[in-house]
Amino acid sequence: MANTEPATVTNKQIIFSGYVSGFPKESDLKVTTTTIDLRIPERSTSVLVKNLYLSCDPYMRISMGKPEPLSSSLVPPFNTGEPIIGLGVSKVIDSGHPDYKKGDLLWGVVGWEEYSVITLFPYSHFKIHHTDVPLSYYTGLLGMPGMTAYAGFYEICSPKRGETVFVSAASGAVGQLVGQFAKLVGCYVVGSAGSKEKVDLLKTKFGFDDAFNYKEENDLNIALKRYFPEGIDIYFENVGGKMLDAVLINMKLNGRIAVCGMISQYNLVDPEGVHNLTTILYKRIKVQGFAVSDFYDKYSKFLDFVLPYIRQGKITYVEDITEGLESGPSALLGIFHGKNVGKQLFVVARE
Repeated sequence: MANTEPATVTNKQIIFSGYVSGFPKESDLKVTTTTIDLRIPERSTSVLVKNLYLSCDPYMRISMGKPEPLSSSLVPPFNTGEPIIGLGVSKVIDSGHPDYKKGDLLWGVVGWEEYSVITLFPYSHFKIHHTDVPLSYYTGLLGMPGMTAYAGFYEICSPKRGETVFVSAASGAVGQLVGQFAKLVGCYVVGSAGSKEKVDLLKTKFGFDDAFNYKEENDLNIALKRYFPEGIDIYFENVGGKMLDAVLINMKLNGRIAVCGMISQYNLVDPEGVHNLTTILYKRIKVQGFAVSDFYDKYSKFLDFVLPYIRQGKITYVEDITEGLESGPSALLGIFHGKNVGKQLFVVARE
């Protein structure tokens, strides 16, 4: 039911300034203020939401690049002069859609702003029914990163008890969950990260069997042989580049690689080449890229799987939370320099 009284309020936004080459800068994202009417027009099926938590994710760098007509991408480019688009947790203020009413909580695609008007389409938004866990989890563990870890590990890698698993960028929003899922199956799991703090987190908080700081390794091939003397059954790929090259040499026969991301390449003008591709043929390795959106039809199945583990304390999650919409640009850019510890997000409003 639409509001009977119009109310216009200020709406702070983070605007995309222009297409980026190389590492993005804070000047590429500008904070501005406009106004918005907190009323959905008559006969509109749109939903007006107040954004509570907004998510910083590596894929967003892809949307900052200048679109190439013949290239394909998982995500559309941002529009210059408009708020950047991401995932967030929101509360319904007004609705013209029959499935949503004032006060409902949801997670899905919104603008980086205090209030967003959203148009619903299949799997663009999910209503939040479980509020006995932190709402912020729906930007990570119970949202897109959680589904990504679940789909990539279980659906693509088909793990078996006793197998060896390697996870790169293992302390991030997705990697920390892949490692814990691997332990639930009964696998041996090792992760790589970029600082001592993150390596310690993998071993003490997330239960990885071992972990190493890739920045301290002169030869990644030798490092992987140290942790996987008999080879790797499953590699969950978040990094690309030199790490992928070293992993290919160390894969076992019939190994599986789920290609989730390649963050080491996103800010390079000339991406690095991979030299050990013949190993895919010789060792019959399955390499599969995937988009989490391909698996959103399994979201309710994922919740049924993961919520009991969370409530029992058998799955844990580390978040890196900053306060205020103004903190969004530095929080997002920080993930490309490894500054975040765990899932990066920021608070727009607590209620």
